[in-house]
Amino acid sequence: QVQLAESGGGLVQAGGSLRLSCAASGRTFSRYCMGWFRQAPGKEREFVAALWSGGSTYYADSVKGRFTISGDNAKKTVYLQMNSLKAEDTAVYYCAVSDIATMWASEYDYWGQGTQVTVSS
Repeated sequence: QVQLAESGGGLVQAGGSLRLSCAASGRTFSRYCMGWFRQAPGKEREFVAALWSGGSTYYADSVKGRFTISGDNAKKTVYLQMNSLKAEDTAVYYCAVSDIATMWASEYDYWGQGTQVTVSS
């Protein structure tokens, strides 16, 4: 089992920044993919960014150039730095872990509880 705990969400004005954290505990993987997803009210959960254990990163087109995913293996924590936030970034943000490099939510095995990000315009 893997436990994931997100933090760092909150209310920010458009154009501002937030950094989300996702701390992992429990089972470890030699190869893993840590992903961030988000879900806005009335919408499906969508891919935001992912970090493969080999170092590769993947981003949704909507966040490229604004969001950066990174990780700290010693702390078993992955971060999502979000800059130039827009009202449409408002959503609950979830972190998840998979044993394959993927952008599909269905292929992630463990999920956190989510953290709310609200961007006021």
